[in-house]
Amino acid sequence: MSKAVDDLRIVSVTCPNEEVALTIARLVVERRLAACANIVPGVRSVYRWMGEISEDSEVLVTMKTREDFVESLYTAIVANHPYQQPAIEVVALAGAGRGVAAWIRAETGGEESTALPKTFRSQE
Repeated sequence: MSKAVDDLRIVSVTCPNEEVALTIARLVVERRLAACANIVPGVRSVYRWMGEISEDSEVLVTMKTREDFVESLYTAIVANHPYQQPAIEVVALAGAGRGVAAWIRAETGGEESTALPKTFRSQE
């Protein structure tokens, strides 16, 4: 486990359905704003909104990125999300294996991933 992950972040957002979640996930990975986006269906959210308690089925998207791309990632999510105020959360990554940390850095920001260990690249 490497402790040199000060620049890595996990960004999460809930979406109303898998279609919106997949749209956002593909967009941020294609733009290299995130190395990976995990889509977790079946989230049940209970929250207070505009003075009322609401309960909804949602889909959670978690994205692995670098701190430098959090603002751009936030902007891309908001621009492609149907909620008036998407619940976007940013958490510092407390630790990651060196290979995973290198992969996140290489896959974000337009850098090439050819320097990664073979186990983190597509099968050749």
